[in-house]
Amino acid sequence: MQFSLSRKYIITTYISWWLLWIIIQAFVLYKAGLSPGVSFVDAGVSNTLMALLGYGLTNTLRFYQPGTKNGLYRIGLCITYAVLYMYTLHWMLSCLYKNNAGYLSILDDSMPVRFMFSLLMVVFMMLIGWLWFYMKEQQENKNRKTEAEKLLKEAELSNLRQQLQPHFLFNSLNSISALVGYKPEEARKMIQHLSDFLRGTLKKDDQQLVLLSEELQHLQLYLEIEKVRFGHRLSTVIEHEAESLQLKLPSLLLQPIVENAIKFGLYDTTGDITIRIKTGLDQQQLVIRVENPFDASTAMPRQGAGFGLSSVKRRLYLLYARKDLLLTEQKENKFITTVKIPQAL
Repeated sequence: MQFSLSRKYIITTYISWWLLWIIIQAFVLYKAGLSPGVSFVDAGVSNTLMALLGYGLTNTLRFYQPGTKNGLYRIGLCITYAVLYMYTLHWMLSCLYKNNAGYLSILDDSMPVRFMFSLLMVVFMMLIGWLWFYMKEQQENKNRKTEAEKLLKEAELSNLRQQLQPHFLFNSLNSISALVGYKPEEARKMIQHLSDFLRGTLKKDDQQLVLLSEELQHLQLYLEIEKVRFGHRLSTVIEHEAESLQLKLPSLLLQPIVENAIKFGLYDTTGDITIRIKTGLDQQQLVIRVENPFDASTAMPRQGAGFGLSSVKRRLYLLYARKDLLLTEQKENKFITTVKIPQAL
């Protein structure tokens, strides 16, 4: 629960209690034998002075709060403020009614009671003030912790995204280098695709979520580069439901999944392969399914291994605090990766 009270609310409450105590004290003094006018003046002076005392006590606690185990300091502070209040109050009321012997006699007789009441009020204000600033400090600490965790999470997400690019860039440059000599047109085409891909990646660096339609457009640039690298061996099929195109997912999430499918699909099989990507909406979740061929006789045993899928899983956990959003399975000669992205209602 967040601790938050407006300054206007606090001032209104403070004034309401001040007026209430003036009325109560004036009524008590009137019943004790004082005239209505004297009763209200006495109550007004007493409670106004107490309110100023409370303000001073609050400012003291603002700059220094005694620890929870420092009880003697708090007791001493309360007694000091109560004694200061009593001397000031007695001097002010004595000056106001110095010619009223009857009132001065009642004032002197009531000092022990007034002192006990003032001490209780000071203790009460001390506890309220200490609790107020303690809760405020705890809320500020919580906000700082939340902000620090947010910054740490964003830094980790950024680091994960950046780690996915270098090896892909190196592979692409190596392929371009190999193509320059005997297929210059293919090399120029690949350079153009790579330039467009990197430009789109930079634009998405500060975007947490993007539309699926945008992500698929960016993915298409990546696939064009890979098709130049692997030639006729690689083909892709993308199927999507129309309603899913306006759903959102973390930016640059699909590339490592598809890259993982291409890598193991090509390395684990011989001949041509087809990577199938299918998207849809299911129970307020964007569901993305990526299939690649899988040959159990030549493939290395794995359960979604590799930095690509582990980084995707980590990103999804950081964003949605769930570990069940990425699933992998082997079905006959297919390796299937399924990602679920919760959608805001």
